[in-house]
Amino acid sequence: MVAHVLVFPCPAQGHINCMLHFAAGLLDAGFHVTFLHSDHNRRRLGLAAAGAEARSPRLRFLSVPDGLPDDHPRSAGKLLEFMESMQTHTSVAYRALLASLRAGAPGRDDGFPPVTCVVADGILPFAIDVAEELGVPAIAFRTASACSFLAYLSVPGLVELGEVPFPAGADLDAPVRGVPGMEGFLRQRDLPSFCRGHAEDGGLDPMLQMLHEFTAHSSNARALIFNTSASLERSALAHVAPLMRDVFAVGPLHAMFQAPAAGGALWREDDGCTAWLDGHADRSVVYVSLGSLAVISLEQFTEFLSGLVSADHPFLWVLRPDMVGESQNAVLQEAIKAAGRSKACVVDWAPQRDVLRHRAVGCFLTHAGWNSTLEVVTEGVPTVCWPFFADQQINSRFIGEVWRTGLDMKDVCERAVVERMVREAMESEEIRRSAQALALEVRRDIAEGGSSKEEFKRLVGFLNELSLSSQHQGATSSRIQIRKY
Repeated sequence: MVAHVLVFPCPAQGHINCMLHFAAGLLDAGFHVTFLHSDHNRRRLGLAAAGAEARSPRLRFLSVPDGLPDDHPRSAGKLLEFMESMQTHTSVAYRALLASLRAGAPGRDDGFPPVTCVVADGILPFAIDVAEELGVPAIAFRTASACSFLAYLSVPGLVELGEVPFPAGADLDAPVRGVPGMEGFLRQRDLPSFCRGHAEDGGLDPMLQMLHEFTAHSSNARALIFNTSASLERSALAHVAPLMRDVFAVGPLHAMFQAPAAGGALWREDDGCTAWLDGHADRSVVYVSLGSLAVISLEQFTEFLSGLVSADHPFLWVLRPDMVGESQNAVLQEAIKAAGRSKACVVDWAPQRDVLRHRAVGCFLTHAGWNSTLEVVTEGVPTVCWPFFADQQINSRFIGEVWRTGLDMKDVCERAVVERMVREAMESEEIRRSAQALALEVRRDIAEGGSSKEEFKRLVGFLNELSLSSQHQGATSSRIQIRKY
C-alpha cells in the first residue's frame, strides 16, 4: 500500500513554516503528502483550488474553513477566540474531508491514494481525535520547543507548589522548582507568558489552561514529533519521553529539508534586502525581526529605534504593516530611514534564513520564537532576545543562560538597554564562540549518522508501519519504542 500522510498545521505562519519542511522530508522519503491549510490562508497564499501549484506529483494543498470572517485579525490577542473557532467549526469540515480522503476521495482525479496517516499540530487535538475515530492513525507534531512543552505539561505541579498563577506583585526573578530539569536556572519570568495571567475568578489564565490540556492530550497520539535536536534539548526530551507513547526529535527541519517554493509565506518576502547586505562588511549588521505575531506600542518602537541608532551599527529591520498598533507603517519606515540614515534598511518581511546566513549579519535581535531560534542557532549568530509571548520567554532563557549564545532582554524595552545589549552581542567574542560551538553540534545532529537524521529514518519506518495498520483497521496500536535521550 502507498503511504499517504495528511499534514495539518495550526494556520499560523510559524506552524506552517515548520511543518512544510517536515512535509518536504516526507516527500523525500517517498510518501504522498496532503498539506492542509485554512481557507483564509489559502486565499492569502493565492493557491489554486486543485493544488497543482505544489509542483510535485506527490504533494497537494487542500483547505478547510477556520470559522472566522475574512476581516478577523487572527492576531495573538485573539488567539483563544481563534482556537475555539477551529475546535467548533474547523473540526466539522475536517471530519468530512478526512472521511472522503480516507475512502480514496471518489471523484478526485489527482491520482492520490487514500490517506493512511495524519500528522497534526499538537495544538489541534481535535484533528488527532477525529482521525483515530475514522480509523486513521494520528501523530502529534509540536512546533514549539520541547522545553516549553515540558513547562506546559508541568502546570499541575506548578499550581501545587504555588508557583502559578503568579500572585500580584510577585518577584519575577524568584526561582521556579516545578519544571523537571530546569530547577537550577528557571525564574518566574521565564515561564510561558500565559503563566502571568489570571481568569476572572483568580484561577489559571484560560490560554494556559487550554495549552496545558492540549499538551497533555499529546499522550493520546501514536507518537509525538518535535522540531528539535538532542544537542539542544536532551534533558527536556528525556523528561517528556516516558510520558508519551513515543517521541521523535527530528530537527532543525529547515536545515534538513528544502520546503516547497509555494504554500508557505503569508507575507511577501523582500529579496532586495540581501543586496543591501552585500554592501556591508562581514558581521557588521544587526538584523531585527520580532516574528509574525508580535505587536509593539509606538513608545516601544521609539525605544528600539533609539537604541539601535545609538548602538552605531547598520541594521536591517523587519517591520510588518500590522506590527505597531494603529500607526501608519509607511510613516514609521520613513522614521527608521531618517534616524538611521544610510545605516538602516527596513522591509515588511525578509527571507530570514538567507539573511541569517549572510556574511554581513553580526547579531539577531529576535522575539525568540522557536523557528527563529533554530534558524539563528544553526547559523551560529549571536542573539539578543526580546520575547513577546507563549514559549518565547523560556526559549530566550535557554539562549541567555543555558546555551549562552546570546542575551535575554525580556520585560525591558529601554533605549539604553537595547544599545548596550546590541553592542555586547556584536562585540563579545565569548558569545560568538558559544554560538558557533552550538551550531557545530546541531550540524552534527542533522548530518548522516547524527541523532536527528537517525530519528527521522526511524520516524519514516514508524509511519510506514502505521500506514500498514491503517490498511488493516483492526490494528489499534503500532509497536512502541521509547527513544532514550
